[in-house]
Amino acid sequence: MIPQNIKDILGNSENVGFLQTVAMLFFLVFFLGIVYYVFTRPKRHYDEEANAPLQDDITEDKKF
Repeated sequence: MIPQNIKDILGNSENVGFLQTVAMLFFLVFFLGIVYYVFTRPKRHYDEEANAPLQDDITEDKKF
């Protein structure tokens, strides 16, 4: 039998629970890493992005 998709490959394995646990731990570590990265940046790092909606990008020499 040739496996047609990931479900077929993982469904017939003895290590399905282990693989699910590894995948969840990988996701959790990645997510916590992103959260840590965002919260450890200084506030001035985000000043340009925070003020972007308030900046006027329209130039006067544009013709519609």
